[in-house]
Amino acid sequence: MQGSVSEVEGGEPIEARLRRALGLRSIVLVGLMGAGKSTVGRRLASRLGLIFKDADIEIEAAAGLTIPDIFAIYGEPSFRDGEERVISRLLRAGPLVLATGGGAYLREATRLRIAESAVSVWLKADLDVLMRRVRKRGNRPLLQTEDPEATMRDLMALRHPVYAAADVMVISREVSHDRVVQDVLEALDAYLNGERSISVAAQ
Repeated sequence: MQGSVSEVEGGEPIEARLRRALGLRSIVLVGLMGAGKSTVGRRLASRLGLIFKDADIEIEAAAGLTIPDIFAIYGEPSFRDGEERVISRLLRAGPLVLATGGGAYLREATRLRIAESAVSVWLKADLDVLMRRVRKRGNRPLLQTEDPEATMRDLMALRHPVYAAADVMVISREVSHDRVVQDVLEALDAYLNGERSISVAAQ
C-alpha cells in the first residue's frame, strides 16, 4: 500500500523524483517550537539522501554557548543576527534539509534567502500538541514565563501569518513521525509538479 503512494505509474520512487525536481535547492522546515522540525527533518533527509542540519545546533556550535545562554547574555536581537548569518551560510552549502528555529522565518532577509535557494515547508501544529511536546524540554527561552501556554498562543497569533508565506504547509499532529515525513514528501511532490498552496494533513 505504501509503495503505491510513494511511486508514480513508471515505478519511480518519490524520493528520486523529488531529488531531481529540487536540483540544487534545499528544503527548509519552519514553524513553532514543538512542531517537530528537527525530528521530521532528520527522517526527511534520510529518505532523500540529503545532509540534515539543525540551525539551533549550528548556532550553538558557532557561539560556543547554548541558546538559553545566548539569550541571557546577549539578548534575543543578537541571537537573531547570528541566526540569520548561520542560516545564510548553511543554505550556501546546500542542497540539504534544514530545520530552523521558530523565530528565524520572521526575518525578511532570512525569508528572502530561503526563497532564493530552497523550498520552505511549514509544519503547523495545534496549541495542545505544541504544549505537550515543549513541556518535555525545559530549555525554551521564550517560554520562561508565568503562563507558557498564553505565551505560545501569542506566538501563534504573531507568527502563523508569516509562516503562511511558506511554499508548502503540512499538519504535524500526534501521528507517527514517519507518517508526517510521508506527508511532507507528498506535499513537496505536488508543489514541485506545479500545484500551489499545498496543504496536507496527516491522516
